[in-house]
Amino acid sequence: MEVKADSEKDLLGTLQRTEFEFSLPPELIAQEPAPQRDSARLMVLDRRTRTHVHAQVADLPKLLSAGDLVVVNDTRVFPARVTTTSATGGRVELLFIRQLPTSPSSWAAWVCLGKPARHLRPGRRLVLAEGVEVQVIDQQAPGRYVVQWESPIDVLTFLERHGQVPLPPYIRRPHGPLPSDPERYQTIFARVSGSVAAPTAGLHFTPRLLEELRQAGVQIASVTLHVGPGTFQPVHVQDVRLHRMEPEWCEIPPRTAAAIREAKSRGNRVVAIGTTTTRALESAATDGGQIVLAGSRWADRFIVPGYRFQVIDALLTNFHLPGSTLLFLVAAFAERKWLLACYAEAVQHRYRFYSYGDAMLIL
Repeated sequence: MEVKADSEKDLLGTLQRTEFEFSLPPELIAQEPAPQRDSARLMVLDRRTRTHVHAQVADLPKLLSAGDLVVVNDTRVFPARVTTTSATGGRVELLFIRQLPTSPSSWAAWVCLGKPARHLRPGRRLVLAEGVEVQVIDQQAPGRYVVQWESPIDVLTFLERHGQVPLPPYIRRPHGPLPSDPERYQTIFARVSGSVAAPTAGLHFTPRLLEELRQAGVQIASVTLHVGPGTFQPVHVQDVRLHRMEPEWCEIPPRTAAAIREAKSRGNRVVAIGTTTTRALESAATDGGQIVLAGSRWADRFIVPGYRFQVIDALLTNFHLPGSTLLFLVAAFAERKWLLACYAEAVQHRYRFYSYGDAMLIL
């Protein structure tokens, strides 16, 4: 896990979590997406002039230049959340994260988040839909378990039939997801199943917007990074450099690595759509960012202020939680104090925050 911190903070010896806090009225946390994906508002920050303007995501073709390369994350959110009842009648919730490469038996074993703990002690069996059973075989950490499927089942197919879209807890759905959530909490690029959360900056794109970008001479490429729960784990340490962020699996196609190399050689910008794309690209960088290694790997780059970005030249991202790892990354790309001042103005102008909210373009 590579962590970079700025030289000023190195001298002080800390990079305090409290320096990434801001006040957010709860009514600005978006509960539903914009009526049209690309109609979301867009705050555009210019790092060179330290100025910003207000626009819409639909304006993106006018804000980028011919030859720029937009890189999106084509991961697909799978319906990872399952609810059932324990043998004693209590409600149990499981969030399936990923399959383990090895299993104690010939049947699949998965890492899950689960609650409540009293119903998830090792040895407990839970009966899911269709009478399918899973057994809790290990507890890795508080709220984190390994469950063994008790039949040779295709887990992803089962979850597609019986799972729910894993909306984040700040999107309140007391009666379950809305009929529109499975479609709107998925990007139009979604291709490879494996994420338990959407790469939310990509939610703003439409086929029309992509076509307008191409007509403006902007190139489009993709990476795959499966978003795991580590991205959203609370930071409990005061010095954020001591936080340990869980790696996430990613893959960079050879054609994307080549497109980045060509854009860099032309002097054009690499525009990352979201923090997940950023993490994938920066984790694969070598030779000062001129080369991005193609292939599969665990993206383990934990980016905080002071990090020297090697690949990306611009970033489209949503507005993030106070004190979160996502905000750390954005504050590394746009100087923290200036970024938080822009966040304060976004609050004043009633921008909508988080997954279903508005966006920020940092150039």
